[in-house]
Amino acid sequence: MAPPFRRAGELARNLRFTTSFVTRTLVEDPLWLAVQAARRAPEPLRRPLVRALGLAPAPSAPHALGRMLAGDTARAAHEAEQLLARRDGRGLRVAAEVAVAVGRPDLLDDVVAAGPARYRAAWLLGDVESIGPDAPAGIRAQVAGLRPEPRAGDLSRRTGAQPGDGGPGGITVLHHLTNSLPHTQSGYTLRSHAILVAQRAAGIPAAATTRPGYPLTIGSLAARGTDVVDGVAYRRLVPGRVASDVERRTAQETDLLTEAAREAGADVLHTTTPSANGVLARAAARRLGIPWVYEVRGLPEETWVASHSTTAGRDRAATSRRRALMQAKETELALAADAVVTLSGTMRDELVERGVPLHHITVVPNAVPDALLEAQHPTPEAARATLGLPAGPAIGTVSSLVDYEGLETVVRTVATLRARGHDVMGLLVGDGVSRPALARLARELGVADHVLLPGRVPPDVALTWLAALDVVLVPRRDHQVTRLVTPLKPVEAMAVGRPVVASALPALVEAVGGAGLHVDADDTEGWAETVGTLLDDAERRVQLVERGRAVATERTWVRNAETYRGIYQACLGVTA
Repeated sequence: MAPPFRRAGELARNLRFTTSFVTRTLVEDPLWLAVQAARRAPEPLRRPLVRALGLAPAPSAPHALGRMLAGDTARAAHEAEQLLARRDGRGLRVAAEVAVAVGRPDLLDDVVAAGPARYRAAWLLGDVESIGPDAPAGIRAQVAGLRPEPRAGDLSRRTGAQPGDGGPGGITVLHHLTNSLPHTQSGYTLRSHAILVAQRAAGIPAAATTRPGYPLTIGSLAARGTDVVDGVAYRRLVPGRVASDVERRTAQETDLLTEAAREAGADVLHTTTPSANGVLARAAARRLGIPWVYEVRGLPEETWVASHSTTAGRDRAATSRRRALMQAKETELALAADAVVTLSGTMRDELVERGVPLHHITVVPNAVPDALLEAQHPTPEAARATLGLPAGPAIGTVSSLVDYEGLETVVRTVATLRARGHDVMGLLVGDGVSRPALARLARELGVADHVLLPGRVPPDVALTWLAALDVVLVPRRDHQVTRLVTPLKPVEAMAVGRPVVASALPALVEAVGGAGLHVDADDTEGWAETVGTLLDDAERRVQLVERGRAVATERTWVRNAETYRGIYQACLGVTA
């Protein structure tokens, strides 16, 4: 435990930063701050707020806001469109915020009186040229971060770099991350933590920092300066205040990461997509004269395109200036790093197509701890009993509840199977912006009592929820990002001994490794037929479980730790 004076200093720093952020936002964008606070409010607070707003007449700004908070995105967008069409200023700014929040920034086209929301709409639509000097500082910083560096495309590599004094077994690595445990639980943070734990177990001194301002920026206002989870130290880079000037902010953040790396005695900096991390790690590594590794865990520009709620919106984003700049920046960083890591062959091939040399890329797939393979996991029936769930079969997933995961397919599959006489329930474990809409869909289809959304649960409890599933579904939608990026969840499911049914997308076919079943992402009937048949065929489930265990056994973090060691040694010129 930190000494009282140190804890007091952390809290004082947190207060200064938060006050600075809130003060600046209240001046620049007060309505956005209020809407975001309402969206992120705990369910017990959000529920009465939704009821109160629902008492307002429709269409009106309060009623549209209430529909958005309730997850009724279609009705919220419709009301926002009606209010924006009036152009009379009454409720227009709230309607603009609602339109942006529900993924319809196109509704703000030609609406000039929408306040700062018009800049967020332009950013979401990829219209970078429309973002002027009076836009909120956060948006201006994001635009500035995409500007190409003069040396972009330089393929030269550092030579003669000096390793640390520990030799091949003593290379110290500092990972710079977007977010981390214990404040954020996601596939990203679980992979990061597994890497750090495995590297430390393999004798590689490893620690981590997180993006500047995190986790205060997600509401963890009492966060410690360093969190230690399973022996892994996560240091928080919290500035004393938020700089509004982009250049000052960049210098401030670089100072923080450079100092953290120096104090850690880092021989190598290891960071991940998106480009904001890469830009910062590159700058700090240059100051220190050490190599840096860029881990391409996803394609941010494709994730952004997929986040749009309509086909027209995705098409517009795909051809936008923002997408082009994002892709160019990611490519620039991959070319500039001393080594590139990625998660799959599909992503490796994409990087090669962009001009990144094949020999410069190492695939380090998602994996599982050896302990997960060695543990005795409960049967689905026993796991459900432990959780106090009904005894009947269950399907679903443990995942972030976001749009491109396609989790409405789970709800629809439950509804179809129950209509055909299957006593099946759906479990959607996790949290995210899609949770209210998924709950609403379950009510509309009459299966609200048979689709459980318990929210975010601790990692150890999440394994019990995973074990409670008879079949794990990974119904990702068919977008460019989902065709290329492999998730962690299928490997974990196979390690726990559960059969997997996943969308028939290249990245998921690679992730499942021939050990599961695949269905076209938008084939609603195909999902119900495949899952129903599998629930009725115990022998087939056993066959898939055996195949899955064999695939998972080949993908462990212990193996990956040695792969990382080799990458670091190559960057430093160390002979194994």
